[in-house]
Amino acid sequence: MADSPAPTADLPFRILPALTDLNREFWTAGTRGELRFLRCNACGYYNHPPTAVCPVCHSKDLAPSTVSGRATLHTYTINHQAWMPGPELPYVIGIVDIPEQADLRLTTNIVNCAHDDLVIGMPMRVTFEIHADGEDVIAIPLFEPDRTSA
Repeated sequence: MADSPAPTADLPFRILPALTDLNREFWTAGTRGELRFLRCNACGYYNHPPTAVCPVCHSKDLAPSTVSGRATLHTYTINHQAWMPGPELPYVIGIVDIPEQADLRLTTNIVNCAHDDLVIGMPMRVTFEIHADGEDVIAIPLFEPDRTSA
């Protein structure tokens, strides 16, 4: 898992999520260097995006659970269009597979990697972009190449 990050300097503009009881741990656990998803205590299914009921067994017994922070690049696109103020163009939008569950995927930005070096299936790891949002601190999970994987 990533080290606990300090506030990120020179942040791009981002529309930050509204925190709810269901998503708060996902959006704030990165301040502790953790990537967390809701997980069903009855059947073990990771539930993302979070809902109040497990989509597999219909249990309401869900709780945040920390995953390894590792992933595999499933697919990506390089965005060249400025839709609004935001990350510097061009930037990579990727979907990563989280290894703890076959169908657990996350749409994210891929950072710290030259676009020509991106390869489907490459190992990735989480890093966080920290944003102050009033009294809350939001940790946006981003992914970068995992250079420790051989």
